[in-house]
Amino acid sequence: MATPITPEVIHPHGLEVELALEFVRVVEEAAIESAKTMGLGDAPKSDGVAVAAMRRVMDTVPMFGTIVIGEGERDEAPMLYIGEAVGAKPIDHVRYPEVDIAVDPLEGTNLCATGAANAITVLAASERGGLLHAPDCYMEKLVVGPSCRGAVELDAPVKDNLKSIARRLGRDVEDLVVVVLDRPRHKKLMDDIRATGARIRLIGDGDLSAGIAAAVLGTGVHAVMGTGGAPEGVITAAAMRCLNGEIQARLVVNSPELEERIQRMGIKDKKKIYRSEDLAPGKHIIFAATGVTDGSLLRGVRFFGEGTRTQSLIMTRDTGKIRFVDSIHVEQGPDFKVRF
Repeated sequence: MATPITPEVIHPHGLEVELALEFVRVVEEAAIESAKTMGLGDAPKSDGVAVAAMRRVMDTVPMFGTIVIGEGERDEAPMLYIGEAVGAKPIDHVRYPEVDIAVDPLEGTNLCATGAANAITVLAASERGGLLHAPDCYMEKLVVGPSCRGAVELDAPVKDNLKSIARRLGRDVEDLVVVVLDRPRHKKLMDDIRATGARIRLIGDGDLSAGIAAAVLGTGVHAVMGTGGAPEGVITAAAMRCLNGEIQARLVVNSPELEERIQRMGIKDKKKIYRSEDLAPGKHIIFAATGVTDGSLLRGVRFFGEGTRTQSLIMTRDTGKIRFVDSIHVEQGPDFKVRF
């Protein structure tokens, strides 16, 4: 049962302290259900079970939550739709925190369906108004780690950005690895990167997890470039706020329908270059992810006779905590054993 809270006794890091481990439960359960479908070749099923599990567990979390980035509009998604209220049923005289939530219940549905690496379940949260309500469209992105903050510009030539990154990292351009989504639209980008001598790691899906890898030393990823989903860009920005990395991004508005939609959402400048603080301006930010399949940052879900083991990443900006959480979910029986 949640503890009654009055305004006079709220901890300065209250939202993060109260909800961080609750959100680990949300992404863990979604990952476990997704992992049960790994390699079955059914991407919609993998995504569907992740959505259902995430929604079910969210309704046990003591919060007044609102989905601001999710599975689509209400008429397109049965649950985790934009604007949906989530959280445990309120208890009399208990004050729950008000939270905006962005979810990607299964980033890399095709990765999970084929058993490929780097499928994860993801959630980002903040106080009200702390996450941009991004339209479901494409977004140009450039993601770098803490050492390269302020050294790159979205509109600068690729060669100039790579020279700046190499300079900040104290290495040659030829030593850099840039992650790019393997899409026909990125042919010129890939040509420009290769012309500098830098190397490319092509991925089929999962530019969000690639962005996190770019902000963590030792992953072998130095930047992410290219066009991907705008909702994933906002979630990446939440991670960058926690990791001190940087994302620069701009919406790709390429149709009259999208022009009208962004106007309705209050976006006045379609050419604006967003930075991490624009996409995720919240003071109290929580980012949680659990590995579904093995990846560069997180191990995937592992099943054993008496239970399941998961590995998660939970980050809180204001408290400055970055935790890797190994969990063993035991199915208790008369002879259960825990494996390490």
